[in-house]
Amino acid sequence: MAQWYEELFTNYAKTYDKEVFTQGTIQEVDFIEQELNYAKNKRILDIGCGTGRHAIELAKRGYTVTGIDLSESQLNCAKQKANAEKVEINFRQADARQLQFKQEFDLVIMLCEGGFSLMETDEMNFAILTSATQALNAEGKFIFNALNVLFPLYHSVKDFINNNLVEGQSQNNSFDLMTFRDHSTFDITDDTGKQKTVICNERYYAPSEITWLLKTLNYAKIDIYGCQIGDFKRAKRLTTEDFEMLVIAEKAKSQ
Repeated sequence: MAQWYEELFTNYAKTYDKEVFTQGTIQEVDFIEQELNYAKNKRILDIGCGTGRHAIELAKRGYTVTGIDLSESQLNCAKQKANAEKVEINFRQADARQLQFKQEFDLVIMLCEGGFSLMETDEMNFAILTSATQALNAEGKFIFNALNVLFPLYHSVKDFINNNLVEGQSQNNSFDLMTFRDHSTFDITDDTGKQKTVICNERYYAPSEITWLLKTLNYAKIDIYGCQIGDFKRAKRLTTEDFEMLVIAEKAKSQ
């Protein structure tokens, strides 16, 4: 049986590209370039690349990019867009929990949740972090988004459910304070015009949890910031008003 995220991203590529949360690509790639010190020789892995918006923009700027995603329809759209832009990107259909890359990349990005937080168990989410880490070389950097549990914890559950919904979030939420999981349902119309109801299960994380998980994977430097669509920056302190956090982790230098 397909999981909710597989159901969501089937025949959803064109609709996905129109969503409000996909409109910050240019600034987000500007930020990624800064983090790379504009070194065009850096090899980049985009986990959960979706329709390829970050991968394509990076490739247009001269970087070597590999994009992986679980969704065949999302990847087909990404390949079509890359061809239209006349850029070469190695797009592969793969499960982020079981990547086969070993120390091949200078940077791994996993943006707009990109798989992490979407899995049905904490162990599966951690497997994604482990796979991403194994793909990095000894001095690699990992940049990703995660859902910020400080947001629903700070606001009352009632306020979180009824008053704090913004465009792109779902309705009928049920946030579990014991597991930090948000169970919700939302209706979508896919690219074929078919309407369907998706039952969603997402895991929110505390900054301390993210730090601990990354430390177990031997990252030497871990920075966590507030995150707004199309406004990635290190100057943004994480607060209880940030729905997502921006995580930047650097591996230990080789001895």
